[in-house]
Amino acid sequence: MAAEPTEREVTHPELVQIALAHMPTEEEAVQLAETFKALADPTRLRLIAALSHTEMCVDDLATLLLLSQSAVSHQLRLLRNLRLVQYRKDGRHVFYRLDDDHVRALFELSRDHLQC
Repeated sequence: MAAEPTEREVTHPELVQIALAHMPTEEEAVQLAETFKALADPTRLRLIAALSHTEMCVDDLATLLLLSQSAVSHQLRLLRNLRLVQYRKDGRHVFYRLDDDHVRALFELSRDHLQC
């Protein structure tokens, strides 16, 4: 966490204190930046969109997005490592779904924001 500013450097110390109380730690900031970086990719956003209402297997996601299974698997691995998606195996198929409702809400709120 950054050093606390001194009062003489600040015009409105009470406002700075409020902001400081809600400032993420350095570790949280890095994790948030990694999440937003992952979501900054159009392919990964389309995967999130596809999974926001149903789980899907890699084969179907590849067909939907007109990508190779390898490319889809690579993107899903990145999303899985960031805990944005999770998977389950069913025979020879691997089905992916969003990790939780927070991921869906983040996606939907971002989409809603664009329409304002």
